[in-house]
Amino acid sequence: MDFQISALDERRFLPLFDLPDAQLAQHLAARCTARAHPGYPCRVSLVDAQVGEELLLVNFTHQEAATPFRASHAVYVRAGARQAHPAPNEVPGMFRTRSLSLRAFDASGVLVGAQLCEGAGLEAPLRRLLALPEVAEVHLHFAAYGCFGARATAARPRLRS
Repeated sequence: MDFQISALDERRFLPLFDLPDAQLAQHLAARCTARAHPGYPCRVSLVDAQVGEELLLVNFTHQEAATPFRASHAVYVRAGARQAHPAPNEVPGMFRTRSLSLRAFDASGVLVGAQLCEGAGLEAPLRRLLALPEVAEVHLHFAAYGCFGARATAARPRLRS
């Protein structure tokens, strides 16, 4: 099964970059600077920030369904980042070097499966989960910190022109 990894839309975060720190805190966000590379994975560009880059650390609700599995966690967003659009079956490099927790959800937002894997071998477990008939999407989480990385769905076939 082909898969599609989706980044977060930068438009959701752009207004936050202009806020003073006190107002950022009201949005459960904080400004920070990358102090190491890798270590600050941007959920919009799907690349690790370079040392010295400005980021926001934002509480992001990645599972919005009204179920017991509703969830949020902190995510990094680089200043000036543009939304990545990986090709079908493309795995952005920031996932390759980390241990991952894959969490499979049905269409109503109920967790129906999970698996740990190393990012270097992400394709096989991701395809297995997406092939289950009850799975609508799989959330990729960074296993060590537990934070949301990206969403993956079955890739739609490309239309021929």
